[in-house]
Amino acid sequence: MGDNNVNLPPGFRFSPSDEELVVHFLQRKASLLPCHPNIIPDLDLYPYDPWDLDGKAMEEGKKWYFYSRRTQTRVTSSGFWNPIGEPDSEGIKTNWILQEFSLCDHGGSSSSARRKSRNDHSKWVLCRVYEHKSYGEEDDEQELSCMDELFLSLDDDYDEICSSNYI
Repeated sequence: MGDNNVNLPPGFRFSPSDEELVVHFLQRKASLLPCHPNIIPDLDLYPYDPWDLDGKAMEEGKKWYFYSRRTQTRVTSSGFWNPIGEPDSEGIKTNWILQEFSLCDHGGSSSSARRKSRNDHSKWVLCRVYEHKSYGEEDDEQELSCMDELFLSLDDDYDEICSSNYI
């Protein structure tokens, strides 16, 4: 969500560590404490495919951040999120990565109301979604369009013809 960066002072970029995401963002969200700047939106992830997050989640670089409620459902309209360590399900594997940060549940509370409140807030997760680069893929590497590839191959053919004895 490019407009979310408007809340950041010029020159600042959102590039938190895992610890910062949990301590400074998720813990505050789960505790109902204000977070300034409030730039990470609430989003029900599972109806969305990763390429649909643009404009809905906090975007910095090629990573999207948002809060969501913890759920067992990992199905989207085009597929599903497969948890790491689980056997691969049938389907086409992609390079999209979903990292869910959650708070640990602490046992024991003297009040059932406090327990219910705590359990409700511990259902929040902070998600980071990005596309994992394949081996050898560079950050600044740009893909060529099919027309660029065609013109480059024609240029190679032209060089080959000129360097031979056809002239």
